[in-house]
Amino acid sequence: MEKIPIFLVGFWLLSTWAGLLETEDMMKYKNPNESVSIRVEDLISRMTLEEKIGQMLQIERKYASNGVLKKYFIGSVLSEGGSIPVPKASAENWIDMLNEFQKDALSTRLGIPMFYGIDAVHGHSSVYKATIFPHNIGLGATRDPELVKRIGAATALEVRATGIQYVYAPCVAVCRDPRWGRCYESYSEDPKIVQAMTDIISGLQGDIPDNMPYGVPFIAGKEKVIGCAKHYVGDGGTTNGIDESNTVIDRDGMMRIHMPGYYSSISKGVATIMVSYSSWNGVKMHAHHDLVTGFLKNTLQFQGFVISDFEGIDRITSPFRANCTYSVLAGVSAGIDMFMVPKFYIEFIDELTVLVKNEFIPMSRIDDAVRRILRVKFMMGIFENPFAEYSLVKYLGFKEHRELAREAVRKSMVLLKNGKSAEKPLLPVPKKVPKILVAGSHANNLGYQCGGWTIEWQGISGNDNLKGTTILTAVKNTVDPETIVIYKENPDIEFVESNGFSYAIVVVGEHPYAEMHGDSMNLTIPNPGPETITNVCGAIKCVVIIISGRPLVIEPYVGLIDAVVAGWLPGSEGQGVADVLFGDYGFTGKLPRTWFKSVDQLPMNVGDSHYDPLFPFGFGLSTKPTKAIYSQ
Repeated sequence: MEKIPIFLVGFWLLSTWAGLLETEDMMKYKNPNESVSIRVEDLISRMTLEEKIGQMLQIERKYASNGVLKKYFIGSVLSEGGSIPVPKASAENWIDMLNEFQKDALSTRLGIPMFYGIDAVHGHSSVYKATIFPHNIGLGATRDPELVKRIGAATALEVRATGIQYVYAPCVAVCRDPRWGRCYESYSEDPKIVQAMTDIISGLQGDIPDNMPYGVPFIAGKEKVIGCAKHYVGDGGTTNGIDESNTVIDRDGMMRIHMPGYYSSISKGVATIMVSYSSWNGVKMHAHHDLVTGFLKNTLQFQGFVISDFEGIDRITSPFRANCTYSVLAGVSAGIDMFMVPKFYIEFIDELTVLVKNEFIPMSRIDDAVRRILRVKFMMGIFENPFAEYSLVKYLGFKEHRELAREAVRKSMVLLKNGKSAEKPLLPVPKKVPKILVAGSHANNLGYQCGGWTIEWQGISGNDNLKGTTILTAVKNTVDPETIVIYKENPDIEFVESNGFSYAIVVVGEHPYAEMHGDSMNLTIPNPGPETITNVCGAIKCVVIIISGRPLVIEPYVGLIDAVVAGWLPGSEGQGVADVLFGDYGFTGKLPRTWFKSVDQLPMNVGDSHYDPLFPFGFGLSTKPTKAIYSQ
């Protein structure tokens, strides 16, 4: 065998040793002692174009199995509305699924972990046995930012109990027309209230340290989640309240009404911002370079990442997906960083790869997107703790969280009328009477009580798939043991008149809906609600609780009714409704939006020249808590 000169052997050993040292030294992205910025830049320097594009994708869990995350370097997975591992999935079911996805992500060359996103817009509302809080319109009625912050913290714990790290909340839309099907996702028609309610971000993500630079995302640890302010921007101002359509307003109006929620969100360290399906003066927000890059990233100095809405770039064109190359080019060029492409992600990869290689999109734009995504991943500590743990499972539907939701419910109730004269109020009603009638389609239906974005995208009906307390059950829990409570969903007049009821509690309202499926040009109470009101309130003393995501047409019935309560969409803890009906607590809620007389007045917001409401913005009667009321 030919001898190798000793100096070559020495050179080879030296080179190998030096190479190993260099590798150890240069793996800075794996070193938690390095700064986030150093780790980000080190990792980006190692990534191929294919790996970078993969990080820019968020795909639906149904299409993420069988090694997909490893093959395409996918950065994130999501559940669309109602997408769950198994029916009535437990926290453990969710954790097991997430950890399988994470194993796949970590098996890539660079081992970049993925995070998982879900719509947790009023609690962890897709998950069986979770606490369901009131929708945002009800929280706006509380005028209580500290309460909302506690709700954010509770939601974060319940989401983390299932292993999930990212929530598409809060919605900081300013709904200017209740005909919009997403109005209940908005805290108020008043941007100041929306700004105040962004304290929920500090609950979700943690309190941002005083020394954090402005615009930098912040997530406090394993009990917190990535938040998402949405939908940027103007989604609540579309013409006639038509979902995903065009917001016609000048720049001053946009900045004064629809932008303030984002100022507050960024100041609280919100990690992500989701772009709206809607347009501003005819330009799709998903293609709006001026507002996404020019204003949000450059002027406001937002350092987190911008995410598209679900299939958002496909809706840039009409019809849907008419020109995928253009949609990818427009969305990436506008400044969107991560793309919800649930199913057609291979096409996205192919299109973006060609656009970059042919220099239609510069590599600097790709690096900006990936830098922002990695910044959030390093900030949240997912490189050090990629796997979900079972230690937080106990927080799903936690008793203290249900008590918090109950508190939110009672503070959100708005008393619009109390007695046919001020001298003879009906509320609070007595607990000890011979017999009470409870009526209405919404009195014994948790699904209706919770509204859209609950278990399913469009919500559900009934009590089988939710854990909570219906308003009927809450009434029975609260009255004196000797008081008889009779429930009849839609009684006729004869039944009401012939049974000797002391008074009636009528609970009617909207059926669940979400997004465009809730757009309504008439805003009437669905049948048989009006009939129930007429039959009951025409015969005996009654309080009517309206369960709805917005003000509805009630002027024709108000004169007939003794007391009217705006109950919004209170969620799973109906006991909070009984708390104020029977006087254990007083009514304190104030209208977060104007209650119109007729839809012909719409849009009508406080300050408008034609302002002539049935109940004005900020209205809400008060009652004092009473220890015991036995008869009336």
